Amino acid sequence: MPRTSPAPTPSPADLVLRGARIHTVDPELPEAEALAVRDGRLVWLGLDAEAAAWTGPRTEVIEAGGRLVLPGFIDAHNHVRLGSDAACAQLAGVGTLDGIRERIRAWHSAHPDAEWIEAEAFDYSAIPGGRMPCAADLDPATGDTPAIVLSYDVHTAWLNTAALRRLGVTRDRTDLPFGRAATDPATGEPTGFVTDFAVRGLSRDGHRALRELGVPWASPERQYQRLARSLDDAIRYGLTTVVEPQNSLDDLELFERARAEGRLRSRIVAALFHPRGTTDAELDEFEAAAERLSGDRLRVGPLKLYIDDVVEPRTAALLQPYAGCGHHRGETFYPPEEFAELLAKLDARGFQCFVHATGDRGIRTVLDAAAHARALNGPRDSRHQVVHVECLDPADVPRFAELGVVACMQPRHCAPEIAGPGRDWAENVGPERWHKAWPMRSLHRAGAVLAFSSDWNVAEMDPMVGIYTAVTRRPLGGGEPWGPAETVDVETAVYGYTMGSAYANFLEHERGSLTVGKAADFTVLSRDILRCAPEDIPGTVAEIVVVAGEVAHTA
Repeated sequence: MPRTSPAPTPSPADLVLRGARIHTVDPELPEAEALAVRDGRLVWLGLDAEAAAWTGPRTEVIEAGGRLVLPGFIDAHNHVRLGSDAACAQLAGVGTLDGIRERIRAWHSAHPDAEWIEAEAFDYSAIPGGRMPCAADLDPATGDTPAIVLSYDVHTAWLNTAALRRLGVTRDRTDLPFGRAATDPATGEPTGFVTDFAVRGLSRDGHRALRELGVPWASPERQYQRLARSLDDAIRYGLTTVVEPQNSLDDLELFERARAEGRLRSRIVAALFHPRGTTDAELDEFEAAAERLSGDRLRVGPLKLYIDDVVEPRTAALLQPYAGCGHHRGETFYPPEEFAELLAKLDARGFQCFVHATGDRGIRTVLDAAAHARALNGPRDSRHQVVHVECLDPADVPRFAELGVVACMQPRHCAPEIAGPGRDWAENVGPERWHKAWPMRSLHRAGAVLAFSSDWNVAEMDPMVGIYTAVTRRPLGGGEPWGPAETVDVETAVYGYTMGSAYANFLEHERGSLTVGKAADFTVLSRDILRCAPEDIPGTVAEIVVVAGEVAHTA
């Protein structure tokens, strides 16, 4: 039986939840049956029989009916501001080039007066022959209307011939504010494929350039609608805190608007994007923004950087060449020495850094930089994060714990139907390196802090999908696992979505567990995911979601 936590003398609380199986994620009191909330904080957890002492005539009572209660989920890397755009043609799940053309034709037919055709979530594997797409692939479906199609990971863009003209992309102008235009090696002409879109196109300057060029997707109103829809989804999935990992100073007003309009039901931590070339004056602006927006509902502070790109278009930095690609092993965005000096400089100013790194060489470059910062500045509780950790060399596994670097990972990314055999990720890396893929168990056993997240809208926002994948490494619909040696148990997966992500963002004293004194953020689930068969975890819903002691969502 669970024991009772230390608490003040019982008196009527604002809210009491009773009749529950509460998994607290607190080793001092692992389980409870009831809890009480006053002024948005937990004041008591204990036995159901004792809950009456905390219940008065004005107390809101939630009867849990024996259901599982968990701390509110903390999604450590969720692009709620990008979201999924209802005004775009949606290409998720379309597995062929013909299917993409058909979907775009249908959208264009339904929007004959559109000045732009916009689509999102194309899968690289839909393009035949393992090549990257080109304008000629799009032209039959779009005609003379300019079209921009974003990949599912938003790291690349695909333009038709009309869009190349409209955006001024030529053989003499391929270094763009919003990315790098690929060129045909034989002719030197731009192909219509644009890399580095996540690094440039989502930057302050890149977004402004797209907006000035008339791309509707980049307009502030479209951004706000994406944010609002994603925030509604977040609370529905039991995400009581969301870390938005990449924003410019211009984007912060979108979150402030959401707060003013009552759409900010989940708490937000917003990281600011630090592209290469960020000045000291801009860092001063970042610090000022962090000071201005430092509340428990909306907090600004960490910095987002990139060291490499992604494996699917072969732009991640690998230690050895890509399979079947000669000597090509990708590039880092900074020379290692320059990046080490940059991280040390930011560390010395007190910034926490989230660094996107997917390839084993990219990850090693970040870890080397963290070691350099520590050697130069002395040990500091910086909690820098390597974000994604997709292809990790075993020699670097223990360095996360040794350096105090957090592994911010997205379990769903390693699902067989997304990255496994026959998919671009697995084929580009090659079978001899598959043991390096998303080594969650190895990192956990080595003492690394795992912060789990969705990377919405790259993958599903629902934490049940992420937990299922972390536990099984199987396809969402069932089937053979890929890399089962790197699964984790369900308690570890839940910890990654709660206390792991709280610690990763300096929130462990406020959130992440159900502990007296902490914020009353929790969710009541429709199924006991700690006891059910793993295949039953997907489909579990957050039936009641409470943030700061107030019911924010009911299913």
